[in-house]
Amino acid sequence: MSAFKFSSGELVGKLKGSFKLRLSQNLIYLRLLAVILLIFALARPQTPVADSKIQSEGIDIVMAIDCSTSMLAEDFKLGGQRQNRVEVVKSVVKDFIMGRKNDRIAIVAFASRAYTVCPLTLDYGWLLDNLERVKVGMVEDGTAIGAGIATSLNRLKDAKAKSKVVILLTDGRNNTGKISPLTASEAAKALKIKVYTIGAGSKGPVPYPVKDFFGNTVYQPIQIDIDEDTLIKIADMTGAKYFRATDTESLRKIYKEIDGLEKTVIEEKGYLEYNELFNVFLILSLLILLLDIVLSNTVLRKIP
Repeated sequence: MSAFKFSSGELVGKLKGSFKLRLSQNLIYLRLLAVILLIFALARPQTPVADSKIQSEGIDIVMAIDCSTSMLAEDFKLGGQRQNRVEVVKSVVKDFIMGRKNDRIAIVAFASRAYTVCPLTLDYGWLLDNLERVKVGMVEDGTAIGAGIATSLNRLKDAKAKSKVVILLTDGRNNTGKISPLTASEAAKALKIKVYTIGAGSKGPVPYPVKDFFGNTVYQPIQIDIDEDTLIKIADMTGAKYFRATDTESLRKIYKEIDGLEKTVIEEKGYLEYNELFNVFLILSLLILLLDIVLSNTVLRKIP
């Protein structure tokens, strides 16, 4: 250890330390500052170049689907094969769901009564799993259009979305339920909820599967009437539109048109471009370390 020896400490006790001496004793703080700046550099700080507007879409939609026995009629095709109406509707609704983003969607199924298959959700995977549960015969037979609308409204009435929509598909006419379709539509109008209506089914007799005496499936032509007048009134009362789908392609076009009609743009402030600041902190850290090395080996060099 380097030191000067004196016969008595009184000779140096009252001497004051120089600035150079104090600086050499506190070089550790210089190194500490360099380490702190290096940590900041590793954290990768950024500053926005300029604020911008990010547009996103977000509305609440309830898909109300008729699952009465009349939906077993096989007048639609899917993949070139004749298929019943329910399976075709599910396929088209699936495409509609996958084409949306930032929208909460629910599914309501109705026959003689209505129930919620899936509440409003942004989890489209879970929504599609629940869509597969929609089958003819899941509830008692009948067509309660009013109940289907009312249950859909219950899903939407407390929602905070600026735009709320019901897309109701049926192939028949209201023949059961305690709520009439027009009464339910009045409620929708009061709640400012649009109800798009779709009448699904070919015009004239359609092939319907039945069991013969031996238990085999055979097809009989039957007439299924759609109450278009009521469906038109429902749509008009709520500021929406009525559509008629007579085949799979027209059904796809209808959902595509509704998809284009119901777009609510929400502007949110965001930042798309940023300035990287890590290099500033890194350079300062390196300069301080370089300064420490230079001082330690020149003016603040310790003599052994």
